Amino acid sequence: MFSNRLVHPWRHERNLRKQNKTVSVTLNSMTPITKVDPRFLSFSIDISVLAGGYWWEGSKGTQRGLGTERVEPLDLNQPKLDLLIRALGPAYVRVGGSEADKIHYFTSLNPPSTTPSDVLTLTQGMWNNLHNFCQRLDLSLMFTMKYGLFERGQHGIWQAHEVEALLKYCDAHGQRIDIIELGNELNAYWAFHGFTSQPSAKNLAKDYDTFIRCIRQHSPTSRIAGPGSAFWPRIGEAIKPLSNISSIFLANLEEKIDIVDWHYYPFQSSRSPVRTRAATIENILSPNSFKDFEKYSMQLEKWRNDYQPNAQLWTGETGSAQCGGQAKLSDRFVSCFWWADQLGRGAKIGQKVMVRQSLIGGDYALIHRQSLKPNPDYWVSWLWGKLMGECVFSVQSNDPFVQVYCHSAKKEGKCTLLIINMSPKPKIMHCHGFGSKKKRFEITADSLTSKKIRINGIKPKFKKGDVRLKDFPKLSKLNLVSPYSINFWCFTV
Repeated sequence: MFSNRLVHPWRHERNLRKQNKTVSVTLNSMTPITKVDPRFLSFSIDISVLAGGYWWEGSKGTQRGLGTERVEPLDLNQPKLDLLIRALGPAYVRVGGSEADKIHYFTSLNPPSTTPSDVLTLTQGMWNNLHNFCQRLDLSLMFTMKYGLFERGQHGIWQAHEVEALLKYCDAHGQRIDIIELGNELNAYWAFHGFTSQPSAKNLAKDYDTFIRCIRQHSPTSRIAGPGSAFWPRIGEAIKPLSNISSIFLANLEEKIDIVDWHYYPFQSSRSPVRTRAATIENILSPNSFKDFEKYSMQLEKWRNDYQPNAQLWTGETGSAQCGGQAKLSDRFVSCFWWADQLGRGAKIGQKVMVRQSLIGGDYALIHRQSLKPNPDYWVSWLWGKLMGECVFSVQSNDPFVQVYCHSAKKEGKCTLLIINMSPKPKIMHCHGFGSKKKRFEITADSLTSKKIRINGIKPKFKKGDVRLKDFPKLSKLNLVSPYSINFWCFTV
């Protein structure tokens, strides 16, 4: 019996009265409404994890946007880690995060800007290992270059020397950076580095123009992303006029960028000093919690259309809850619901790539950093990669607690319907406009806070280094979805 004991009973009963026993899903047309990047589902490795900085495991709070505990640098040469990443398929891997703006590059001629005990250094060995890691696992590297200007008098006159030196090293060693951005969440410098560190939109545009010219000269095949602004649930870019800089930045940018990207977390963990929407089971299972993502995405799309019409829109960083994720929620079954929805919703509204924070490290990781065991969200990602193709179709559901999304399948002539049932009751599905149903895959668990999930009733396991769709029992073709379940239904078209 599925346990929903952690949902407040009175709110649970109120929500039940709003829900339907049957759900009608209509495929409006087989003409795609948009198309996503082949590496749509991507992920990040935070620079703090890669290089051994301040991170979230063991931290009870935050210090300037970081965890309070320092960790050992990540070993990228672990066969089990390779196996888990390879199973997710080709992806972009973003290496960024708050410490990207303070890190010392091994190629830099300038002395570190912090005291020796606090210096975080990207060593030559780390950099070479990162490129080897990307090459053997078919990962395209997205890298956050250091902005690192923390006083207003420095803004608008950023110098490219450190970036040039690193790019020249890459050129000499045949290393490619596919996407490059400058600085991490530059509209939130005030929160991470103090109020006087916040650059104005116009000065930031000047510095970004300098950066773009540097990249075009020294790494002409790299694409450029920006501004990577942080948006909070309910309040967007937060403090006006201090941090609402994205539209003015784009308006003042003289050079062209390839990608307009942004960062968004739908919830905040208990570590976060500011919580506009706390990470709770009730919030995670509320359809209203998903609306802000769409709202802010539409804002970015308008600004993109106005100022950088040829750029793609990317969600450059996202996770279940800010500040490392919420313990005992972000790494549990309940987290699968927001993740499945954001993948489907993001693709539907035109986000070409979704970069998950993080691949490894923190409560919000796809893979547990110490044990290398996959968390529940990993299996949503795995099924998405196996079953959801690049073409996105328009579908509608008449029940807000049953979210639906449809993509082409990996094989021609088929499509996959993603059905997310956030209700404690089973639902009878009436699907209109689809062909015949071929296969069903269903993710369930014993409770919302379970660390283990099941696919078609059994726990997924790697056998001889692989896990395959045919490893799971076939489900009947009944038009029924289980309570609290995430479903992938495969149809002919």
